[in-house]
Amino acid sequence: MSLLRPSPWGPIAVADAHVHFFSHRLFTVLASMKPGLTVHAIASTIGAPVPPEDPAEIAHAWAHELDRHNVAHAALIASVPGDEASILAAINAHPGRFFAYSMVNPKAWNPENFHHIAAACLFPAMHRYSVHDLEVAPVFGWANHNHRIVFVHCGVLSVGIRAKLGIESPFDLRYSNPIDLHAIALRHPHATFVVPHFGAGYFREALMLADLCPNVYLDTSSSNRWTRYQESNPDLRHVFRRALDVLGPQRLLFGTDSSFSGWNARIFEEQSTALYEIGLSESDARAIFSENLLRITAR
Repeated sequence: MSLLRPSPWGPIAVADAHVHFFSHRLFTVLASMKPGLTVHAIASTIGAPVPPEDPAEIAHAWAHELDRHNVAHAALIASVPGDEASILAAINAHPGRFFAYSMVNPKAWNPENFHHIAAACLFPAMHRYSVHDLEVAPVFGWANHNHRIVFVHCGVLSVGIRAKLGIESPFDLRYSNPIDLHAIALRHPHATFVVPHFGAGYFREALMLADLCPNVYLDTSSSNRWTRYQESNPDLRHVFRRALDVLGPQRLLFGTDSSFSGWNARIFEEQSTALYEIGLSESDARAIFSENLLRITAR
């Protein structure tokens, strides 16, 4: 498929590195977290339809949505542990269009389900563990052996759908510092580590980690409201300048953090404008907005 999206540099290919896949199983798991909550009540509260039980139907909807926005590819993240079957069914419905990412709780991880998964997604603060715990080591070993991706959420973590539903989120930010990945990334040179949202408040630490570990990438996704926590409250232009100075254009991955409400075109417009205004070349724009993700998922 050859889809090109208008940009300040002219038409370019876009591959979104961060899209949440809301399956029927996710709604079922959320409903189990609060007495009296149902799948239909969740849909009503967040203003979305109940996801079809067949994940392929959700994939068809995402394919149509991306077509509408001229987006060529996307990494779809199964947003609850153990939902590999859903994400693989979605990927298989549109071969070559999507990349399978799946949330992992290392306390109950089965590598047999990950033969065709591109990335294991860790949320240490959500599941309350340190990346140095022994139970996490098999995930890193799997990624290193198979040349796969480990996506590690660091920094501030808030799950909007949980907040809307009044589901408690007893997360623990003690486990959110990107620096914790330093020794691990060095020990697993054949794995690719992705820290989303520029570190989500740990921007300095994320840059330090990436500077020391060439297998660490940052994704640019979400509104990046974490900049409020920085002393100088930097805008996106400043953030991108700093990130480019440390990582260069080859280790930045464009992402939106889109979910049930559809593809967030505003994020693309804001980020492409900021990068263009700081003088990013067209070739470097192609790397950030598409080529880098295609390269690391092809390994």
